Amino acid sequence: MEETPRNPLPTVDVIIETEEGIVLIKRKNPPYGWALPGGFVDYGESLEEAAIREAKEETGLDIELIRQMHTYSRPDRDPRFHTITTVYIARARGKPIAASDAQEVGIFTRDNLPQEIAFDHRQILMDYFEKRY
Repeated sequence: MEETPRNPLPTVDVIIETEEGIVLIKRKNPPYGWALPGGFVDYGESLEEAAIREAKEETGLDIELIRQMHTYSRPDRDPRFHTITTVYIARARGKPIAASDAQEVGIFTRDNLPQEIAFDHRQILMDYFEKRY
């Protein structure tokens, strides 16, 4: 009997730049902590469409994608599944509102990042702030 193939799941994360800083969401569901807005890519959806949709669902913001930053694929980056995320940098105006699976939303700078950050998002943010892309 052949084993069903198991493949990594594609996801997107978005670094949303505002005049005040970077938008992070506090997750309602495990793994808990602050995170970049993002999520799973739906079947039939491009990475860019997924990034725009997830940003809107979780922050209420309409974003403009500026560039693709990097892809992160370490198998343990998400404790639930093996995911591969493509990170985008985007701009938005307006006030973000916590929606979808976001319990809270905040705007942060490199100097005041929250202590508890989910997944590998602290590393992603450090790469962003150090312009390692």
